[in-house]
Amino acid sequence: MSAAGTTDRMTRLLALVPYLSARPDGVALAEAARDFGVTERQVRSDLELLWMCGLPGYGPGDLIDVSFEGDRVRVTFSAGMVRPLRLTTDEAVALVVALRTLLELPGLAERDAVSRALAKVSASTGDAAERVTPIAVSVDTREETLAVVRAALEQEHALHLHYYVPTRDERTERTVDPMQLLLVDGRWYLEAWCRRAEGVRLFRLDRVDDVVVLDEPAAPPPQATSRNSDDGVYQPEEDAPAVRLRLARAARWVADYYPVEDVGPVDEPPGGLAVTVRTADLAWARRLVATLGGNAVVDEPAELGAQVAAEAREALRRYGIEPAPAGR
Repeated sequence: MSAAGTTDRMTRLLALVPYLSARPDGVALAEAARDFGVTERQVRSDLELLWMCGLPGYGPGDLIDVSFEGDRVRVTFSAGMVRPLRLTTDEAVALVVALRTLLELPGLAERDAVSRALAKVSASTGDAAERVTPIAVSVDTREETLAVVRAALEQEHALHLHYYVPTRDERTERTVDPMQLLLVDGRWYLEAWCRRAEGVRLFRLDRVDDVVVLDEPAAPPPQATSRNSDDGVYQPEEDAPAVRLRLARAARWVADYYPVEDVGPVDEPPGGLAVTVRTADLAWARRLVATLGGNAVVDEPAELGAQVAAEAREALRRYGIEPAPAGR
């Protein structure tokens, strides 16, 4: 996990117990995930970690205890973590600036909620909020894209967009029929029927270079069904080709981050893990293995392993290093 991801999770963990303690009857996992801007899977993971935290002593009466009842969760023992996080004056003023900026964005959803939050934070900061100097804000391109996509969904109109596909390093043009917006792990995605691919696709909004609302109505076909994002964004088709990997200990996180099959330990590398990942995009799999920096070996398909090895040898040559002969 990156430093930024670790900081975000620590902040969330510190806020989760007071959040749940304020709801003695419990809260639905989906609601908690929505409030914290993460997936239900992430909330469950956070709660499992909190279950092992508490006061020194670490006996049954010291650790934080949570109770799951169907899709609801509640804290049955807080180990003293009942006080919500307090904002410093600097943090509160920064939040006031951010909320005022947010209100200026086009196509903002939940404007009333943002206004109420601004009023509460401004009241808590007192005179400091009144001394905030007005600033000029240029709207981020992603926010403009988000506003256009929201407008298309509200009008139920089709979209024409220019989209960057990183696995092929190419920019494509597509006409799509919007279905829904998803916020997953802090990123916005448009789920839509892609007329070019003739299937439901997810488009990350930060990879959309240009988007225009068309005059024609959106018309997803009957077979276009929305996905459940609780299990993550990446959800391969059942008949997608299988990629068999052996992961070193340092790369075992892949099994937690992506949907995998046939998970099992391996003797080589020591502490490693064998997994199967299904994907119709072998370019994506090649890129994944390359980013693992030698901590993954491709067992199947053979042509993918050969391609990864060839690219690694070519990369070494560019740095003036003569690679070992194949097979060594």
